Amino acid sequence: MTQQQVFRIHQDDDGHRAGVEAVAIVQPTQGEVLVRVSASGVNYKDALAGTGKGKVIKRFPITGGIDAAGIVEQSEHPCWKPGDAVIATGFGMAFDHDGGYAETLCVPGDWLAPTPQGLDPRQAMILGTAGFTAGLAVHRLLVNGQHPGLGPILVTGASGGVGSIAINILAKLDFEVVAVSNKQALHDWLTQLGASRIIGRDELPGGDRPLEKAVWGGAVDNVGGAMLAQITRTLAPNGNIASIGLAGGTALETTVMPFILRGIGLLGCNSVDVPFPLRADLWRRLATDWRPSDLDALVSDQVDLDGLPAVFERMLAGKTHGRILVMPA
Repeated sequence: MTQQQVFRIHQDDDGHRAGVEAVAIVQPTQGEVLVRVSASGVNYKDALAGTGKGKVIKRFPITGGIDAAGIVEQSEHPCWKPGDAVIATGFGMAFDHDGGYAETLCVPGDWLAPTPQGLDPRQAMILGTAGFTAGLAVHRLLVNGQHPGLGPILVTGASGGVGSIAINILAKLDFEVVAVSNKQALHDWLTQLGASRIIGRDELPGGDRPLEKAVWGGAVDNVGGAMLAQITRTLAPNGNIASIGLAGGTALETTVMPFILRGIGLLGCNSVDVPFPLRADLWRRLATDWRPSDLDALVSDQVDLDGLPAVFERMLAGKTHGRILVMPA
């Protein structure tokens, strides 16, 4: 049986270990598709899984990588045929099903989205799960009535994959975008992406009253915890927060007053199991009117499977920015 190189994660009596190893290529059964992987990406969840520092995997051993793009090689699903360009993100990938850090990926065909015209697999993974999540956040904000007239949009975790792409999309939609980042060296880069202003975390308007002075029209929050609570108190009437990340903690200590007296919306963004029609439409938007003007400007590094452990450690230490591409072969 043909072998392939994958980034495999183990957790057993010997503890956590992860690295490149050879495994058999899985053949698709009914409803499944075998994809030849062209590119993948590194996301925060991948770093947690690959280092064992986060309990984000349901079964072991497992091949890492929560996203991938490539070309269909074999198909047992009626919607896909060999040669189709496809994108796989979310669902059970690298959670309870082998993921995209491999030369091939065998997944249910229902998990795939077509790579839209205008994106090749590498470009699709420059966006990847981060870009898809940013697009979902923008979609949820717009559906809930967010518009530039409400005031500036705050983007926390601005130098990460989701934050940097969200900045670019929102700027294209004529929002005034204020980025939160303590990384002084990246301020010019964030400005180039579309941020009109960059502030440090300690510059956020403070106070612990249930309602503080309204400063922000809306927000895309990649941090959670105390920072998210602080934003709820300083959001303008009828503004919205797209809540994505929880690196700052899972607890939310706030009151109902901003939601009732100012009518703000807290919109959770789960990109894992977005239904197909919306999934395909978001990718179409990311390839057209929401497409970043310079995709390569979002890329800070490119590695092969052997380079993943070092990247994971850098990411968890806050020493990465933008998107990191993974080219499996």
